[in-house]
Amino acid sequence: MIRYILQRLAYALITIWFVATATFFAMHAVPGDPLSNDKAVSEEVFKNLQAHYGLDKPLWEQYLIYMGKLMQGDLGISFTQQNRSVNDIIGEHFVISATLGLAALLFAALGGILFASLAAIYQRRWPDRLTVIAVLISVSVPSFVFAALAQLAIVQINQWQGSPWLPVAGWGTLDHIWAPALMLGLGTMAYLTRLIRGSLIDLQHQPFLLAAQARGLPRWRCFLRYQLRNALLPALSVMGPTITGITTGGFVVEQVFAIPGLGRYFIQAVAQLDYTVIMGTTVFYGAFLVLVVLVFDLLYGWADPRIRVNRTMH
Repeated sequence: MIRYILQRLAYALITIWFVATATFFAMHAVPGDPLSNDKAVSEEVFKNLQAHYGLDKPLWEQYLIYMGKLMQGDLGISFTQQNRSVNDIIGEHFVISATLGLAALLFAALGGILFASLAAIYQRRWPDRLTVIAVLISVSVPSFVFAALAQLAIVQINQWQGSPWLPVAGWGTLDHIWAPALMLGLGTMAYLTRLIRGSLIDLQHQPFLLAAQARGLPRWRCFLRYQLRNALLPALSVMGPTITGITTGGFVVEQVFAIPGLGRYFIQAVAQLDYTVIMGTTVFYGAFLVLVVLVFDLLYGWADPRIRVNRTMH
């Protein structure tokens, strides 16, 4: 197991290096100059800015400087936000994105387990059919469409009540979380519902479940202890990418609800060709994805002893 962990850590470091390298060269291949938006500066000031940011050096030297700072945890200084480092931007605004993502994940996990259980218990009846239809709609429609529709619904309800029921946009209170978190988590909820429902149906005729029922255990206990518990294992195997995607994938939802998360600054950086912010957030998200996937892969091996046995044999 220790050998496997060390091997995965080495793969993780290689993956992060590849993401950082690919992002660096991809950004420098984009036409334009991050300092060209400032038309008011003189030629001398422009050259001083290039020297300050190292843009007057050869590309390979810029790459070595960037990787050296990256190994020290320094992601650089923003080109467009005065006297503000990329580390400060990530540290201040990722907390907001992570809070929204965790709330969306909570909605998705609880809703996925609930609707999948109802669909499996009432298989081929109206709860199952309604769940399948809702899953298809939620998977097919992007989250930002649901976000826009939710805003319209909140406006109409607020007007109908004559008082604010939920805020339409913004951030700062618990009421600001409900609507964007639910809209962001719909797609993940639908995916988990479909995955867990299929696992529950497949487990209905397994020998261990039939043996538990034959011993006279109550149906609810058989379902919770044997059927649902084993059905959650496939969901656990995809929770790494799911958590990363729902935590960092709310860029458009943050824009729709005017939430000052990290995704909002990433979109602004792309529009303004802010190289350091784009590269820093991309590397941060890549490292976050690799770390979360690694953690849940190890948890999956801990939860299912068969995984540990197979890895030991290989």
